[in-house]
Amino acid sequence: MQLPPLVNPAKELSSAEIARYSRHLLIPEVGLIGQQRLKNSKVLVIGAGGLGSPALLYLAAAGIGTLGIVDFDTVDQSNLQRQIIHSDADVGRAKSESAKDSINKLNPFVQVQLHNERLEASNAEAIISNYDLVVDGTDNFATRYLVNDACVLAGKPYVWGSIFRFEGQASVFWENAPGDAGLNYRDLYPEPPPPEMAPSCAEGGVFGVLCAAIGAMMATEAIKLITGLGRTLLGRLAVYDALDMTYRFIPIRRAPSRTPIKSLIDYQEFCGLKQLAADNETDVPVISALELKKLRENGMKMQLIDVRGIEEWNFVRIEGARHIPKSEIMSGAALSQLNKDDFIVLHCKMGVRSRDALIEMQEQGFTNVRSLNGGILAWIEEVDQSLPIY
Repeated sequence: MQLPPLVNPAKELSSAEIARYSRHLLIPEVGLIGQQRLKNSKVLVIGAGGLGSPALLYLAAAGIGTLGIVDFDTVDQSNLQRQIIHSDADVGRAKSESAKDSINKLNPFVQVQLHNERLEASNAEAIISNYDLVVDGTDNFATRYLVNDACVLAGKPYVWGSIFRFEGQASVFWENAPGDAGLNYRDLYPEPPPPEMAPSCAEGGVFGVLCAAIGAMMATEAIKLITGLGRTLLGRLAVYDALDMTYRFIPIRRAPSRTPIKSLIDYQEFCGLKQLAADNETDVPVISALELKKLRENGMKMQLIDVRGIEEWNFVRIEGARHIPKSEIMSGAALSQLNKDDFIVLHCKMGVRSRDALIEMQEQGFTNVRSLNGGILAWIEEVDQSLPIY
């Protein structure tokens, strides 16, 4: 729906700003007043990663007056395939600092405020309340629920996006929207999915340019909210499939079971992550990379089974491992090939999938199975640095 402008216009634009933003000023729907609203706006972008990168760059280029960045992570080489605000020279730097430098080079008229900290229930509302709206580029459900609830309490619009492999989603949530049109993220997801059903990009991968499509959509929605332009995504979920090049728009309505959000909660517990962490620590027998190395060197007979997908197996593997995808273990199709008396070590990328496979094998009567703690990444870090990290 179309909403009134969120931000009042700034008093004036300088000659240099008029020259810079002239292509906006020529659009009747934007014009001088619209650009002055952008100049007077304060937008908080949470996460300077795959979605935050294009969103930050386009918001800066558009002339947002103040951009806040929340990020406590550092730039990794694997980020560069999609996180275009960073460069190879930034590997190892704080993402927030790297992003700020890129924004300053792009548009010196933008003020950048950094929040080099993890967003938590203890600080979220205080940070968010200083901005006109929030653009959320995070990649996990716990932070999304936190941001949503803090935006509800602070009365701020919330622009949200999500990506996985070739599909992206975006929407706008605003509990305090005019005309009794208020919706929040809990109307789309009343309950979080089980943590094991919410794979990350690090596990499942993401098509790099998908971030540009969804990040630009999020920046567009932020600009529309600030200026009052067009019809926003409030009340609609946009779903983009990059492989089919299709867009679908699904109506979002208030969840029948919704209850008022009155305070922030423990979102790790709400999303089941604390229980998952406890299960990882107590229920599953593990072996470290160095322990596995020592057993192999001593000639211990074992089966080392890689449960990752074939794509991962094809570009990096531990010598001597056997490839049996997790799906074949979970379905039981591969278990007849294995001897229950053998010592078996399972591994994946980081230890999550091998844990699930091990639990299934235990339920089927396998008693001498271990999961490689930290997965192949731990093996690469502690044993064989010649293998590529991904």
